[in-house]
Amino acid sequence: MRWRKLWPCSLLTYILFVLYTPGDRRTAVTASSGWTTERKHSLRDATRELWYHGFDNYMSRAFPFDELSPLSCKGRGPDWENPANIAFNDVTGNFSLTLIDVLDTLVVLDDPPGFQRAVQNVIDQVSFDVDTKPQVFETTIRVMGGLLSGHLFASSPGQPFYLPWYRGQLLDLAYDLGTRLLPAFATPTGLPYARLNLRYGVENGESLSTCTAGAGSLILEFATLSRLTGDERFEKVAYKAYFALWNRRSEIGLVGNTINIWTGAWLHPEVTSVGAGIDSFYEYALKWYILSGEVEFLDVWDEVYASAMRYPRSPDGYWFRHVNIHTGNHAYSTIDSLSAFWPGLQVLAGDVQNAIKSHLTYWNIWRRHSGMPEVWDAHFMQATSFQYPLRPEFVESTWYLYRATKDPFYLDVGERVLRDITARSKVECGLSGIKDLRNNARDDRMESFVLSETLKYLYLLFDEDNRLHNDDSHYVFTTEGHILTLPRHVLRPMSSARRRMRREESHQCPAYQPFRVPQSSQEADGLIRGVGSRYDAEYARHLIGLKPQPSDELYWSPDGWCAVPYTDLYSYNFVMSAKGYEATEDLNPGIDKLRLVGDGFIVQNVTGIRVHIVSRLDGRGYDITRLGPHAVRSGQVVYVNDTELWSSAESLARLQRRPDVRLRIFLDTEDPLLVTQDASIFFTAHTAQFGADPITLSRKTKKFGHEGGVRIRKEESNWLGCGEYGQNFGGDAILVWRGECTFLEKLVRAQKAGASGVIVISDDDEPVNPSATAEEIEAARDLEDVALVLLPHTPGKGLAAMVEGAGVLSYGNVLFSVDLEGVPPATRRDGEVDENVHVLHVNGHPVLNTRLLV
Repeated sequence: MRWRKLWPCSLLTYILFVLYTPGDRRTAVTASSGWTTERKHSLRDATRELWYHGFDNYMSRAFPFDELSPLSCKGRGPDWENPANIAFNDVTGNFSLTLIDVLDTLVVLDDPPGFQRAVQNVIDQVSFDVDTKPQVFETTIRVMGGLLSGHLFASSPGQPFYLPWYRGQLLDLAYDLGTRLLPAFATPTGLPYARLNLRYGVENGESLSTCTAGAGSLILEFATLSRLTGDERFEKVAYKAYFALWNRRSEIGLVGNTINIWTGAWLHPEVTSVGAGIDSFYEYALKWYILSGEVEFLDVWDEVYASAMRYPRSPDGYWFRHVNIHTGNHAYSTIDSLSAFWPGLQVLAGDVQNAIKSHLTYWNIWRRHSGMPEVWDAHFMQATSFQYPLRPEFVESTWYLYRATKDPFYLDVGERVLRDITARSKVECGLSGIKDLRNNARDDRMESFVLSETLKYLYLLFDEDNRLHNDDSHYVFTTEGHILTLPRHVLRPMSSARRRMRREESHQCPAYQPFRVPQSSQEADGLIRGVGSRYDAEYARHLIGLKPQPSDELYWSPDGWCAVPYTDLYSYNFVMSAKGYEATEDLNPGIDKLRLVGDGFIVQNVTGIRVHIVSRLDGRGYDITRLGPHAVRSGQVVYVNDTELWSSAESLARLQRRPDVRLRIFLDTEDPLLVTQDASIFFTAHTAQFGADPITLSRKTKKFGHEGGVRIRKEESNWLGCGEYGQNFGGDAILVWRGECTFLEKLVRAQKAGASGVIVISDDDEPVNPSATAEEIEAARDLEDVALVLLPHTPGKGLAAMVEGAGVLSYGNVLFSVDLEGVPPATRRDGEVDENVHVLHVNGHPVLNTRLLV
């Protein structure tokens, strides 16, 4: 919103003379989406045409070879002359890779005849009795995944891709391939060798190191193969490999990037992130739970996501670093292109707001290079590896975010990606990778994922009516973009014992709340604004060192502002103490202190018990996920029955008080020319540890910060609030400056003058929660009807200018209220408000899976 829509021009001039950046004001935008159905269809069709340009050239110039070489216009397979060329030999196994990899893309493109021809070609041409040594991981995700997805569509009646003549030949091929891969798992740890010969098995002298993603991203394909064939060997080895990694996680819940498959030791330098070498380990925890309902994998996801958001995530929350797995310390600042999948996975997990932030970083990298460089250095703000082999991860995340938000911003992103790929990679014989984004030097290679993933997700982005978008089943896309689902009869119900332990699950998947700005008379298109209008959009661009683009200016306002974001810690790990003093951790609490009950745990004595709490995705607070040596699972409750916690009602109130509140500042004017629909500015203030809780008090009429607004006044002769006031303030709030006397004394004097509370302007911008000793609070007696908040210096100076200017220019009164948006009430386990439920609080935030019994 523009300043002049909030405050009269003369008052604005007065304020701007005093203050340059007044606070958390909302910005207007002028951009409109212009995304008609015809425009989306046009780009959908352009994507389809580009896909067939690549596929038709593969079939006519390369098949039955594995890949197309688009510059030399021929096919190629393994590098027979150089077995050490793993860039090709890890992927190309002489088994018509590209054709198998694109089977279900023909489904997405709604091409039943093309699908039938492709299935027939695979049946006729493909054999795995070949003397090649591909990577277990790549062969699994590209080939086994493609065969399984193709089988599911070819064998399922009632949909356009059912083939009446089909007799399970693709599943037979997948079974043969899986059987040939099994010897790779014959290690002491159960972790597979990275490579094996499809004809002869593991070769002598094979490397004993593998990456976490390679060993831990097999469960979707291997377990699906087991469920469809009835042979449990595949699911068992993939399960064992996954938990061989997870059970070796560090004490802070992180797994490393590379590991010795024989000893199970993490390899130097023992770092982790969310990108190359580890990416799909996270992905398969969540997706196998979605596909199968196996809750062990949900538990892994919940824990590993909390660790990733606590340690690799940068302090501003917009990108992910490499950190040491044991300490969480920052190791180095590179972002690789594979990590661009992460925002999409965050969407799938329900964390859309954090997905938007991380996606903005990748989007600005793309805009700077018209492609996604393999490695970006966030510290030096430049790419260090300029290849772009047309990887899909960024497009995949863009599709997920569009499906979750329906924000046309992501269609704009997709259009830019489509135009860049077309302009940079389309050649006469197909689509080429980019060897160097700086000069568009091309690579003579079209990787199979270009057709199986990149253009598949791009097509889905523009194809609103695709049947997949109306399918609310448990299907998932694998890490290679293959569509897998499981028939109902092969799903395994949760055991009765586990069901009794977990009781009622409490998952969170909050609905997306779009960014909003107030509506003015000149903006008839409503309150909702897109991602480009967010306060942090410019911050993400600044992170990448990208100069403003014309598309950025569409969202600019003469009075817009750029927010430097503040991000709360996603999780906390600490030792509890009833009295608030440092306590020694009790590593083995007895049943008199902590014990298991039917639906969770009961704590009789909190002192010494280590807890781990994690942010809830619904934004309502936190949940305990670990209590001493015990994991607290979804649906379990922690009951607290420690009488030492409550020495008085006042101590309980202080325990539950939030450390800060948002104040809504607005004018009380009767001039109709100055009235707008929402003329408000927001400031964040810090609460005092004495007096009334401003949030609780504001819910009462005519009290400090109530919804209708409380007038802000000041007395020039007593500007510090340390002397006696010469008037009665009749329930108004007094604005004073910090200094000369204590915060408590300021509040006591304001109470005597009939004020509802005090807003203190600090002498700096550091967060401080005013406090006093128990003796001082006792001497002040009853302060339950007045409150004090501390406003940082910069917004405080602006507020003082507003109060003074409103008086000088006779524009009415400056009022404030406590903004209760985002402040959660007490909540029952079913999510409904219950004022009789009491829960633990940490830093003012409720821990909602706790119950106080005292």
